[in-house]
Amino acid sequence: MNDQLVVASQIDRALRAEVEVVARCHLELPVVVAVPPILDDGTPFPTRYWLSCPLAHKRVARLESAGGVARLASFISTDARLDAQLAEAHRRYADERDALIPSGTSPMPEGGVGGNQGEGLKCLHAHYADTAAGNLNPVGSIVQPFVEPLDCEAPCVKAQSGTIERNPQWQEPR
Repeated sequence: MNDQLVVASQIDRALRAEVEVVARCHLELPVVVAVPPILDDGTPFPTRYWLSCPLAHKRVARLESAGGVARLASFISTDARLDAQLAEAHRRYADERDALIPSGTSPMPEGGVGGNQGEGLKCLHAHYADTAAGNLNPVGSIVQPFVEPLDCEAPCVKAQSGTIERNPQWQEPR
C-alpha cells in the first residue's frame, strides 16, 4: 500500500506534504511519520513527528481529556532530572527539525516538541510520537505504557476499489 495514502486515510485528511514513515505497528502500518519543517505551500510546520495511528491517537486523547497534560507538567516540574530531560528533548527536536530547513527560509517553524514555545507541556500526542520515533523524551516515555501495545487484530485501513480508506471492521482491542 502507498504510505502517503495510508497516512491520509489514518488521519482523515489530505497530507500537506510528503511524509516519511519512521515507526510501524505489527501490521506494518504507519504509527509515526516525519513531517518536513516547511509544508508544500511554504507554511512552516513545527511538529517533526506526527502520530498517524488511530489507536495510539485515541489512547493519547483519553489521557489528554483526563487532564494528563496538566498532571504530567506538574509532575515533571517537581523532578529536576525529568525537567532537564524535557528541556533537552525540546532542544534536540528543534535542532533536528531546523537542520532540514534551507538557509534564508522565512518564516521558520519555532519551538520544540509540538511547537512548544517555552517551558512546560502541550500535546501528549507529539511527545509520544517523538518517543515512538526512537527519541529520548521523558513525557513520551511516561505516556508510552498507557498507549502500547498497539495490538490491533484488524488493520485500521484497507484497500478497496483502488483507494485506501478507514476499515469499518477496525476496533480498539480490548
